[in-house]
Amino acid sequence: MPADFYCELLSPYSKSSLAQKSENEFGLLCALAATELTPARIERIANWNLSALDWSEFIRLAEHHGVLSLVARNLIEHCRADPDFRENGPANPAPADHGPDRTRRLPPEIERSLRSAYKANLKRGLWFAAELGRIMRHFEDAKLRVVPYKGPVLSQSAYHDLALRTFSDLDFLIAPGDFVRAKEALAEIGYRPSGDISPAVERFWLRKGNECAFDGAAGNYLVELQWALLPYYYGVELGVEDLIARAGRTVVGECEMPSLSPEDSVLALCLHAAKHLWMRLIWLVDIAESLRAPFLDYSLIFSRARDLGITRILGISSWLVKNVIHAELPRQTEEMIDLDPQVRALGEEFAGRVARGATYNFDSTEYFRLILKLRERRVDRWRYLWRLVWTPGVGDLATVELPEALFPLYRMVRIGRLIGKLY
Repeated sequence: MPADFYCELLSPYSKSSLAQKSENEFGLLCALAATELTPARIERIANWNLSALDWSEFIRLAEHHGVLSLVARNLIEHCRADPDFRENGPANPAPADHGPDRTRRLPPEIERSLRSAYKANLKRGLWFAAELGRIMRHFEDAKLRVVPYKGPVLSQSAYHDLALRTFSDLDFLIAPGDFVRAKEALAEIGYRPSGDISPAVERFWLRKGNECAFDGAAGNYLVELQWALLPYYYGVELGVEDLIARAGRTVVGECEMPSLSPEDSVLALCLHAAKHLWMRLIWLVDIAESLRAPFLDYSLIFSRARDLGITRILGISSWLVKNVIHAELPRQTEEMIDLDPQVRALGEEFAGRVARGATYNFDSTEYFRLILKLRERRVDRWRYLWRLVWTPGVGDLATVELPEALFPLYRMVRIGRLIGKLY
C-alpha cells in the first residue's frame, strides 16, 4: 500500500508540515516492518525511490516507532539481494546515456548507520536476556510464581531473534499478594523501586494501580512488576492469576522460564497497544508476529475477548495490522473485523493518527474519550466512566498528603482535578 493511503487519512486541517514531509519515509517504514518479507513487500520496496528519502527523518521515525533494528536488518538484506543496491553500482550497467539507476541505492553512510543500530540493539538484547535469566532464577529460588512477558521473551517467541525487537526494560506479571515478597527478592540482587512511596500508598496502589518500576545498577526503570495488565479504572477484568495459571514454558538464552500462552499473549499485546492508542508501529508488529504462531487457537482468543468485552480492541488491532503494516491476517481474524462496524471507522482514525505521529496526554479528556469508544458493551462503558471518575491516580495522591484512614477523601481530590480539566 503506497504512502498516499496515509495522506488520504489525514484531513486537510489536521496535516502538519512534519506529517506531510514524513509520508514517504513512513510508508517505507511500514513496508519493512515484518520479520519475513513477502513477495508483495519485496516488490513494493524494490519500486521505492530511495533517492527521494530524507534518511535522517527515516531513521528518526524508525527509532520513534521502535522498529529501527528490524528495519535495518530488512533494508540491508534486501539491498544486498538486489544487485542495483550494491555499493559499486548495478551488476548490469545501464546504457551509457542513462547511467546507473541511483534511485535504488542505499547510501554507504546510511548502511553503516543501520548496521551500527542493529549491532547496538543486539548487544542490549543479549544483556537484557542474561539479566532476565538471573532475575528469574532468583525468583524461582524464592518460590515466587512470576511470568515474564514482552521484552526478550517476545523477541524469542515471536521474532525468533533477540536483535530484531527493541525494548528498554523487563516486565514481570505477579499476583498482587506476592508483590511484597517479589520486591524484597529484587532488593537482594540490587533493584530498588524507582519512586519513593509510603507503605500506605503502596497498599492503595496494589488495589487500584497495576505496576511498579525498579532501578538497578545499570540504569533506571529497568524492571517492572505488574499485578494487572491495565489500571483498575479501565475495567478489563483479566486477572493476572489466570494468566499465570495458564502459562507455558519457553527458553530464552539458556534459561527455561514461564511464558504466557500464545492466546493470552495476543490479548495482552492488543490491550497494551490499545492503552497507548496504537501510537507506535512496534506494537502492531508485535501483534502481527504473534498472530503467526503455530497452532494458535483463534476460537479461544475470540471467546476470551468476548467474555472480557474487548472484541472491538482485538478487531481494531487486527485492522491496523492489515492496513498500516500490510501484514496478512488469518481468515478467522478477517471475519472478526467485519462483525463490528465501528472497527473500520476507528481503525481509520487511529491509522491517520499514527501516520502523522500524533501524541496524547494520557491524563486528558481526549484520551479518556477515545478509550471509552473502544468498549463495545454498554456495561463496560459505564464501569469505565464510574471508575475513571472515582478512582484516584498518581497525580491525585501527589496533590495532597493524607493519612491512610482518610484515603477515601482522595475521591474528592480526583473530582476536583477532573472538573479543573474541563474548564
